[in-house]
Amino acid sequence: MNRYGKSALVLLAGALVVGAAIGAVAVFAGDLGTQEQAEVAPDVIVSNPVARPVVAKGVVVPLKDATLSMSASGIVAEILVPEGHAVEAGQVILQLHNERQQAALAEADAVLASAKAQLGTLRAGARSEEIAAAEASLEGAQARAARLEEGGREADIVAAEASLRAAQAALQRVYAGADETTRIAAQADLANAAASLRMAQAAYDQVKGQNNVAMLPQSLQLEQATNAHQAARARYDEVTASPKADRIAAAAAEVNAAQARLDRLVNPATAAELAEVQAMVRQAQAQLDVLKAGARTQELDAAEAAVARAEAGRRQAVAALSETQLVAPFDGVLALLSVRAGEQVAAGLPVAELGDLSGWLVETDDLSELDVARVQPGQIVDLTFDAIPDLALQGVVERVQQKGEKKLGDMTYTAVIRIEEPEPRLLWNMTAVMTIP
Repeated sequence: MNRYGKSALVLLAGALVVGAAIGAVAVFAGDLGTQEQAEVAPDVIVSNPVARPVVAKGVVVPLKDATLSMSASGIVAEILVPEGHAVEAGQVILQLHNERQQAALAEADAVLASAKAQLGTLRAGARSEEIAAAEASLEGAQARAARLEEGGREADIVAAEASLRAAQAALQRVYAGADETTRIAAQADLANAAASLRMAQAAYDQVKGQNNVAMLPQSLQLEQATNAHQAARARYDEVTASPKADRIAAAAAEVNAAQARLDRLVNPATAAELAEVQAMVRQAQAQLDVLKAGARTQELDAAEAAVARAEAGRRQAVAALSETQLVAPFDGVLALLSVRAGEQVAAGLPVAELGDLSGWLVETDDLSELDVARVQPGQIVDLTFDAIPDLALQGVVERVQQKGEKKLGDMTYTAVIRIEEPEPRLLWNMTAVMTIP
């Protein structure tokens, strides 16, 4: 007797024990080795579940995909990769206008170069030429102080007196003008030049009607005589004219300077003058000490901080410039590009879809909580596709989402199946049916 006949007999026995509560039960039994039938009352449920396959719908997706957006707003300057073309990781897909960002980067480069140069100057210290100049300034200040403290030496006083007399004589000559002999010589030179000019003019007049007069020696002689006469006239005017105010002023200034030098040598220095020259010595010494000591720690720290700030500013400028480019994060195909050159792009809004189409996955979010318990990574899955009825592939469960989500009142889970075989007819977002026996 099979399992259905045995169940019917048990139910019949129960019905006879409890009486009329269950109704009429008929048992038909045939040959025990071949067939048995039982009719059970309609309100009695026979529980004998048969395992059924897990079936769910999903969509075809790339191995990897990303929705791309710009980090900065702007106007599209150039599309570098058309829609549908392959790209490599790091390749620029589109470029916004970036003149302002380029200018900011150039300014940041200049600021950084200046800060580095200042730091380098501080670290290098004073040049030997600067130290030598400071030492010379100190020695000069010390010499001036020594002269004031010692007073004028006899030889210096004699020399200063002679310089004063020479300056006074030069001033007198300016006032007196040229002597009589000089005037007579200047007048004679002027007369001779005038005579030569008249002779040259007469000779020129005899040939001036000829076509080639400019090439004749008479023309050259006339020009030379004219120049000589002008020079003699200027010399005569100079020696006979009254002295000019500027020459008198210059000669007088030389006299005053010579007198001042003599006075400094003859008269002892005052306390104020000594204090002034000693201050000059201290200043020159301090300047030399600063050059030899080099930059202070605080100055170096400040210069290094300036370099660090400049470097940070440059990094910001580089980042701002890079934000004007849309760059592929991985190798793939640009499946969708929703902007064109000249259009305004807003930061954060999707502009492109990139997918790695070298392989395919099927993603389903249609697994009930009863079905997901029977799905494990590594299971073999049969796949069919609505768009390609003659295509049947196998896949492997790659992962199962651990957290369910409410959908239309039911708790559903997501699973991802990796398609084992390449299939060129598959396209992104095609509908697939997965079956796990």
